[in-house]
Amino acid sequence: MSDPQQPRGAPVAAPPPRSSSKALVAGIVVVLVLGAGLGWYFLRGEKQEPAAPATPAEPVAAAPAPSTGEDAGTPTERLPSLSQSDARVRELVGPLSSLPELQKWLASAEDLVRRFTSAVGNIAEGESPRAALAFLAPQGAFQVAERDGRTVIAPESFARYDPVARVLTSLDTQATARVYRTLAPLIDEASKEISRPGQRFDQTLASAIQRLLDTPVPEGDIEVVDTPGVHYAYAAPELEQLGAAQKHLLRMGPANARAIQAKLRELRSALALPSASR
Repeated sequence: MSDPQQPRGAPVAAPPPRSSSKALVAGIVVVLVLGAGLGWYFLRGEKQEPAAPATPAEPVAAAPAPSTGEDAGTPTERLPSLSQSDARVRELVGPLSSLPELQKWLASAEDLVRRFTSAVGNIAEGESPRAALAFLAPQGAFQVAERDGRTVIAPESFARYDPVARVLTSLDTQATARVYRTLAPLIDEASKEISRPGQRFDQTLASAIQRLLDTPVPEGDIEVVDTPGVHYAYAAPELEQLGAAQKHLLRMGPANARAIQAKLRELRSALALPSASR
């Protein structure tokens, strides 16, 4: 069913969407913003589990954790094995924002590096990394409102994603880039498990970021229409024809979407990612 994929109902308070869908909305941009340096806790496609590792290698002793995001990691840090890297990832990523939600999210998932690389690959293809994002599901129901004879997404629906946008925009961009570079060996290892031979992860990440930056964010209200089924669809054809990743970014609301796009531009520059074309 086309996005926004929200159930039909009374104009002001429609029932909440399926949990996988509403969790995805927050996760889609968190993957990209946190992912451009720290977000190793998201997953690919519909209801899939991250690939189980082969026989795990013995972990290598990790370097002592830095006390702040400013000095997170060094180019010569000895990282643990991919399968045993969650604790180190949390140590490096946690200090990048002072907001408590980041620590809560990091503690809510496992196999963080594999989840991140899988999710970025899906977004680069315009797909939805919806499986492991239930911990990011917003509180409250999706709501619509009637404005001048039109049905629009209510401001209260957008406000459910304000905490996610606050965390993302609070990230220390330069420290985030340093964490990404520190964890690059683990990211490359995870990426090779799922990527085509010769495909570089930085190119995949650049394509995923570009896809979200290319999302048109309308001014003012976002109109939706009832569909013959049980969900709403975007009224504007140019929005309804977008891919799943872009549609879900829009569901965060214009203000949040623009703030996320601004942070993505900062991170792309800080990481010196290659130019991406789609």
